[in-house]
Amino acid sequence: MMPNTIKVIGFDADDTLWVNEPYFQEVEKQFCLILKPYQDEAETSKELFRTEMQNLEIYGYGAKGFILAMIETAIRITEGKITPNEISRIIAIGKTLLNMPIQLLDGIEDVLQKLKGKYQLILATKGDLLDQERKLQKSGLTGYFHHIEIMSDKHENNYKKLLSHLDIQPHEFLMVGNSVKSDILPVIKIGARAIHVPFEVTWQHENHHEPTGNDDFITVSEISEILNLL
Repeated sequence: MMPNTIKVIGFDADDTLWVNEPYFQEVEKQFCLILKPYQDEAETSKELFRTEMQNLEIYGYGAKGFILAMIETAIRITEGKITPNEISRIIAIGKTLLNMPIQLLDGIEDVLQKLKGKYQLILATKGDLLDQERKLQKSGLTGYFHHIEIMSDKHENNYKKLLSHLDIQPHEFLMVGNSVKSDILPVIKIGARAIHVPFEVTWQHENHHEPTGNDDFITVSEISEILNLL
C-alpha cells in the first residue's frame, strides 16, 4: 500500500498511457530492410542505436531525432552511396511516427477517472515538445491532468525541479511508469514513491540491469492494480 501522504500522482506517457515503442521498432525494421543491400539487418540495427546514443545530448528523445539518426546511419553505413530515393524512403517511414494513431493502453482512462478529484494528476514525460503535445491532444486525456511536464530527460534533478514547481515534498509524490531507469529509480532516490507498470517491449536504452531492492518500489502487471494500492 502507498502511504496516505500522497497528494500528487505523476504518469509517464509513452508505453504507460498509450502505445509507443512498437511503432519505433516497426520503423526500425523497415529502415534495416532499406539498407539490406548494403549491410546485414542486425548490424544496421546496432549502428542505428549507436548513432542514437551519440546524438542524445544534441537531439534529445523523440521521432525527429530518430529520423535524423536513421539518415546519419544510412550515410555512414553506405559510405555516402545511399541514393536520394532511399533517403526519401527513410524520411517517409520516419514521418509515420509523427502521424501514428494513439492507442490507449487497457484500463488507463478508467484509472484516471477514478483518481481524478482524489489526487492531483500530472503528466511527466520526456521527449520532443511538439510531438508529445500532439500525442497528448490526440489521446483525449488532457482534461485529467492538473499539470503537464515535458522534460528533456528524467534524472533526479529533473524530478526535484518538478516537485519544487508543484510546491510539494517527495513523500507527497507518486510516479507511475513503465521504465525502471527513467520513471522509477530517479524518483525513489529523491525520497518519493513509484509504481512500475511494465510494457510488453522496452527501448534498449531504457533497460535497467542493476539490482534493486525488492522494497524500493512496487511492480504491477496491469495499470488498474494501482487503485488497490492507494
